[in-house]
Parts: sequence; C-alpha cells; structure tokens
Amino acid sequence: MPVNEADQSPNKPLQQDHYKVKVANPSEADVYKLGRGAQFNTKNRFLKDERTREHIEGIDDWEEANLPTQYIEQQSKTIVNKVESKDVGMGYSMNPYAGCEHGCIYCYARNVHEYWGYSAGLDFEQKIIVKKNAPELLRKFLMHPKWDATPIMLSGNTDCYQPAEQKYRLTRGLLEVCNDFNQPVGILTKNSWILKDKDVLQEMAKKQIVSAMVSITSFNEDLRRAMEPRTTTAKQKLKVINELSSAGVRMGIMMGPMIPGLNEHEMQRIMKAAADNGATFTAYTFIRLNGAIQFLFRDWLYKNFPDRADKVWHLIEQSHDGKVNDTRWGVRMRGEGAIAQIVAQQYKKYGKLYGMNAEEWSLDQSKFRRPGQQTSLF
Repeated sequence: MPVNEADQSPNKPLQQDHYKVKVANPSEADVYKLGRGAQFNTKNRFLKDERTREHIEGIDDWEEANLPTQYIEQQSKTIVNKVESKDVGMGYSMNPYAGCEHGCIYCYARNVHEYWGYSAGLDFEQKIIVKKNAPELLRKFLMHPKWDATPIMLSGNTDCYQPAEQKYRLTRGLLEVCNDFNQPVGILTKNSWILKDKDVLQEMAKKQIVSAMVSITSFNEDLRRAMEPRTTTAKQKLKVINELSSAGVRMGIMMGPMIPGLNEHEMQRIMKAAADNGATFTAYTFIRLNGAIQFLFRDWLYKNFPDRADKVWHLIEQSHDGKVNDTRWGVRMRGEGAIAQIVAQQYKKYGKLYGMNAEEWSLDQSKFRRPGQQTSLF
C-alpha cells in the first residue's frame, strides 16, 4: 500500500514497506550518533530474514552503532564497471571500496550496499568492503586487446580517498597502473588525502590523462559536519584545489547535491572560491532521495533541523513532481519546477561570471599503451 506522506508525523521517519527501519522509532531511540550520517539501519530489501532490534531494551547483547568501522577484505573478480546510466557523465567507473565512511546522508551509493547483504543506513558507513586486489584486476583489464582507452572514473560510486585509503592505498595502486598504461582517468573526492598522490597525479597531468573534481556542498561547517560527518572541511578542499591546480592538474568542483533551504544559496560563493583557487570546470546535482535514502534523510533532517525540516522536505517534493525521488533520465539529477530552475539559472550565470567550463579540454586517449609496446595503438 502506498504511503500517504501527509499522514506522517513530522518528527518520525516515513513508514516503510521494503525499507522498514530496524528500530521501532529511530527518532526517539538512541542518543544522536555523532560522526555518523545515518542514525539507524534500514531494512535490506533483498533479504527475507534479518536480525532486528524492535525495542531498545529488548536484546541485551545488541551490537551498538558506535562500534568502530569494520574493513571487510576480499579478493574481487572485477574492478572496472560499465556505467549504464545515461545522465551521469561517465562510461566506465572503478571503486576500490564499497560502502563509505564519510557518511554523507544523501549519498545515492547507499542503496548499492544492499546488494552486498548490508543496510543502506549505518552499515554503509561502518562495514567497508575492501577490494584488495583492485590494482592487479585493473592491470589485467587494461591488457585486454580490445580495450580502447575510454576514460575511467575513480569514485563513480563511493569515495576512493575515504579513510580506508590511509591504510590500504588501493587508489594509489590504481593510479600507478593507469600511469603505466597512460590510461585516462577522472577522480571525484571529498577528502584531502588525494594530496598524498600529488606526485603521480602531476606525472599523469603532464600527459593529459587525469583530471580531478573536489565535491563542495557548503561552507557552513555545522551543516557539513552533520550532513557529511567524516569528510574534510571546505577550507581544506579549497587547499586541495589550489595545490593540485598549481601542480598542473586540471581541477574542478562538484556541487552536489544542492538542497533547497539548506545549501542552494551557497552556489555563487562556492564557485567563486573554487575559481579563485584554480578550478576551471564545474558540475552540480539537485537533491533526490531514491530508495532507502528518503527514510534516512528524513530522519536526519528532522533531528538536525527541526525548525525548517517541513519547509525543506516540501521544497524537495515540489522539485520532483510531488515526490522526493525521480527516476526519469535527464530530469532526476536536475529536478524541475521553480526552485530547480532558480538553481539551474544560478549555475549558468555564475559559471559564466567566473569563467568555468570555458575551455575545450578532454582526456588524451592517444597515448595509451600496454607495457612492452613500442608504439601507440592509435
């Protein structure tokens, strides 16, 4: 039976069918879990049987959500994925980690964690799958005689520079493989750990086979800490852009998502600051709450911003034809209606004002070679 959102109490999460919450009333259950975006686990829609906690005092040995992050190491079978979505701007992606400790409450990748047998909620932030053989898999993939050096996106799903990278350095390994093959690669991150790889990025930049984007959603630190609890600060992100652009790496910014009533008014400030620090291209997305994310985000919104939660929620609905999610290609990432149009107009106006996206530039596929080859394939 479809949920009538008008019947929902504003201080409680939506009722769920596939996404039944694991705590009877998560908004009244435990103390707010600082350092985490999600505050509870949604039901995994692929699992018939699950161990759930229906009452706070019901199970004495219940694993509390404040346990340290778990790294689940595995030997994967593949690392490069063909992207079927038509409106995300990439043909192939690779992700050395599944799940993301950054904990961004709005992250579309949360739903993917259900395919691994976990929840899109706290599990997504606490149970990180580590593809330990990622560099070896990439090297094998690039050796295939039919591979044509199409650019590959690092972090097409989860952040390749999340905290796990400090221990495993898989992203570093993937970049070194790409550098060996002259394989073009794009990077998207919210973490300043990318600076640890400035040396290899600089080498790749000289061959025009790498570009990087830093995601900035807000300069309001209170908002960032709540919305993206384990990402680096906006100030540090600007430092990343400045340092890497000064080293010759083509740098851009991703402003996503823009959320009406929370951060959409910051678009001009973000674009100007990024341009002042060397960014030359931009992209943005408009908030959409697909799958389990709508329940996690609503719970988060009413806990953190009770004074404006109703307004924000309804503005999101107004931007998606009365819903908080939209699956239509070309519309879902931009929204529609008055608010979405204002955001789009700002993006176009300030992008032109600050000289963003003015250059014609592309990753160079012509230099691709397999180790041992003496001449280019092209």
